[in-house]
Amino acid sequence: MGSAGTEVGSCLRSLSTSRDSAEIVHALRTLARYLEDSEFTRYLEDSEFTRHHFTHAIQMLVSVHWFSRWCGDKEIKKLWDEMFLKGPPDQTLLLLLDTISSTGESVGLEQCASVLEKFLSAGRLQVLLWSRCEVDGAYSDTAQQRETIIISHLAALPSITCNHLHANTPDAFLPQQYYLLLATSILDTLEKTCHALRAGHDCSLGFVAQVLGKVCIQGYSAQIFESLAPRLSSLTRVDPLWQRVMQRLLEKVPERCTECVITGLIRSLSGAAAVSRLMGNLVVTNKKAQFVLTHKLLLQQYQHPTRLLKSVLGYLALDSERRTLLKQVLRSVCQVWCNSSAVKHTSVEQQLYVSKVLLLCVSFLDHAETQELRQEMLQCMLGGVQCRLDSNIERIRRIGMVVGECLSLKLDTPGSQLNFQYEPDEEITELKSLVDSPSVEDDEQHQPDTSTSLPPESEVEGSAGQSAEPEPEADSELDSDDDLTPYDMSADQEKKKSAPPRYIRDCLEALMSSDDAERVELSLKAAEALLRKNVKATQEVSVQFGKVLLHLEDRYSTAHFHTLRQNAMVALTVTDVKPVVDYWTTEFYSLNYSLRQRLDILEVLALSAQELSEPITDKHTGAQPISAVMPLEQCDDITHWRQIVEKRIQSKTRRISKGGTQSVRAVPNRYAPVAGYFFFPLLRKYDRPQVTFDLLGGDHLVLGRLLHTLGLLMHLAVNAPVASQMGRALLDFVWVVRFHTDQMVRRGVMFAVCAVFLSMPAENLLTELSDDLMETRAWLADVAENDCDADCRSLAVQSLMLLDKNLKTQLQIPDMET
Repeated sequence: MGSAGTEVGSCLRSLSTSRDSAEIVHALRTLARYLEDSEFTRYLEDSEFTRHHFTHAIQMLVSVHWFSRWCGDKEIKKLWDEMFLKGPPDQTLLLLLDTISSTGESVGLEQCASVLEKFLSAGRLQVLLWSRCEVDGAYSDTAQQRETIIISHLAALPSITCNHLHANTPDAFLPQQYYLLLATSILDTLEKTCHALRAGHDCSLGFVAQVLGKVCIQGYSAQIFESLAPRLSSLTRVDPLWQRVMQRLLEKVPERCTECVITGLIRSLSGAAAVSRLMGNLVVTNKKAQFVLTHKLLLQQYQHPTRLLKSVLGYLALDSERRTLLKQVLRSVCQVWCNSSAVKHTSVEQQLYVSKVLLLCVSFLDHAETQELRQEMLQCMLGGVQCRLDSNIERIRRIGMVVGECLSLKLDTPGSQLNFQYEPDEEITELKSLVDSPSVEDDEQHQPDTSTSLPPESEVEGSAGQSAEPEPEADSELDSDDDLTPYDMSADQEKKKSAPPRYIRDCLEALMSSDDAERVELSLKAAEALLRKNVKATQEVSVQFGKVLLHLEDRYSTAHFHTLRQNAMVALTVTDVKPVVDYWTTEFYSLNYSLRQRLDILEVLALSAQELSEPITDKHTGAQPISAVMPLEQCDDITHWRQIVEKRIQSKTRRISKGGTQSVRAVPNRYAPVAGYFFFPLLRKYDRPQVTFDLLGGDHLVLGRLLHTLGLLMHLAVNAPVASQMGRALLDFVWVVRFHTDQMVRRGVMFAVCAVFLSMPAENLLTELSDDLMETRAWLADVAENDCDADCRSLAVQSLMLLDKNLKTQLQIPDMET
């Protein structure tokens, strides 16, 4: 043992210092023998070489200095590869990935990528996974940390390599190929586990389960299970040991990864029987799996295909222990389906999804279970059908009719069943097919039923006879119309049933109560023009009209609905400013509004203030049309407002070569007298959490948008008498949330600070900041240097420039070019 250790040390010194290629070859060959020759097996098993010397040796081999000296020698290159392909795979993988991550473009980077590609193709992933199955699952803290790092590197290999190799990334590192190889390696490891168990050896699947969970939680479950799931389904069909191994593997998956793993697995399997073989009674023993399968997949999510619903519910129905959960699911779904509030506030797609779950649950019940749950199903049918028949959306009404018919067929005796009249379509056909007793066998064992129903033979014959019957010949040409010239109707248009409203009150009434989709659309299109044209009439109903627009929903899928609605709200605001703005700002903090409605209020206030801030001219034409409503997902885009700020910064920057300061000229506008009505009410209740709204809590999106809106309102108030008060209040507000964790909120803070420094008179600004001037500068400097968001850093730099400019102006310090 001692002589072997001395020999290894001598070889490492040779690798580090020798300039003789023969000596380098001898050292590499000697070290390679410790990885393969039988006489050195005991030394390897004792882990002395692998624990203390191997990593040091390959670190030396990937150094830039070593590469530049020996990369051209073919024999050394061959021995170099062997060190990485025959050594401990975990150490090799970690070192290669870390080297690729930290090495710039060079021969060394190419060589590491090349040997990593050989590492994968040589099956070293299988060796790595199997080495972790052979040992006991208990590790020290240091070993557990190392295992976590290995798992992370295994799961993220495509990301690590692609981020540094870019266009030079080999195909073997791309997600499509790598995760297929990883799936093959996992399958090979499970197969070896089965052989070992048959031979009486113990194995641990904890490491493989963690790798599987890590890959799935990173979003690659489809790539892993695309090839893995069909093979596992086939193996578990004929071998109970494979079933036990798979069930044990899923039990070992970390809790936070359970949802991703089982969802990806079920989506890739072909039926409930396959799910049952692979998962066993996991849903009974694992609370996280139970929550996902009995609640989240069925009631909280609605994007999954019907095939997955059949697999999940069929899986619950296949075992007596799991059937209790099936009945529990049915009770929960019944409560949701007959809830009138859920019908009003959920999308049609989600209601269709829950309806499918309900019908599938019912289809799996036997007669005794149906009688046990009869009362719940009856209440569900009566309440759910009624609240859907009351809906204005035809598709919801038809869903209620179809589900009501199916439930009554399951519950009632023939002759007392519900029966509705409706036009059948694919959706209705699918819903009705779910009630039939579904198969729980694997789909690949059965051919789909392609038979189609044909009309009765008599009807077929009758229709054929009608089509074959010849036309009677005309006895005379007196009745012929061939000599008449046809009237040209090519320019005719379909006459609309409704006409656009001509008066504001008619428009308001149509938007409030009409069930005519065409009338609602025409009224919404005419609303903006009517509100701008008839000022007196608008002022009489302005608040009521605003209430209707704020609560208006797109019930009929009207084209450009959000744009038309927002344009009308802006027109209403600029026409009767004080009462309408007071209504918007009051409702912003009221109960029972959605985040979308609160964002709409802020957007309307911002657009209205922009329109009112336009200079008043003799030929002022009033409001300008708004081109489009800003989508919700773009609410954190401040590019437009930053352009405004940057233009103002340029105008306030004195350049010696250009002469004096270009100040902003004060011009009359309609916003300055009413700026306070827009601004101050938005600050009055920000720290009071409501039942459905907590601005300083979880509603970061609205808080960020509020800060941007306040900044814009502040910017538009430049030269207004109330600007100093607005700036003081806004600085107090942003000081409270300046260290917020959400980057959109911090962007809003920096934008608001920029707006204050731009718009507030310099003498008043420095008076307000006199006590906290140094702290404010230190905070802005810290943001400019250390904030993780580029926009925040940029705005902080601009704020510092403006603050320094104001300070120099007040102290009368000559300003050089900035």
